[in-house]
Amino acid sequence: MIFTTKAEYGVRLLVELGRQGREAPVSLKAIAESEGLPLAYLERIVALLKKAGLVESTRGAHGGYRLARPAEAITMDEAVLALEGAVAPMSCFVDDREEGRVLCSHVEDGHQGCATRLLWGRVQSGVVDALKRTTLAELVEFGAPAISSPEPVGASLPLHTAA
Repeated sequence: MIFTTKAEYGVRLLVELGRQGREAPVSLKAIAESEGLPLAYLERIVALLKKAGLVESTRGAHGGYRLARPAEAITMDEAVLALEGAVAPMSCFVDDREEGRVLCSHVEDGHQGCATRLLWGRVQSGVVDALKRTTLAELVEFGAPAISSPEPVGASLPLHTAA
């Protein structure tokens, strides 16, 4: 399952807003520069996040964007749904436009034509469950630089070696 740059950049945008807190709005230009992302694309992405109620905007000289809710209250399934639409593991899963759910395209034939429906349904459920369990606050914390640790994050993780 591959998500588009819309999801990647949108989540990065949300993380940056989460780092800044909810008090003062942050300009999209500042985020684009700090994250090395194209401003025009971020403008389209932030419109989707605003429509979904995840961010809010303030106009004026000191305007910009901020989270609409605390980072602890924003889950990644909301963000990915706003940015990508329904999460579907295979092209034969179709969006039924009801809260981002997907359906097997073999519904009309009573699922007679699909021996792998169980697998792809489980894959889809697993991804959605992982997104629902992950909050924006967790991503902000995970991405924060470790103050007391001299080694980079992940340096002590075991590497997979072939047996």
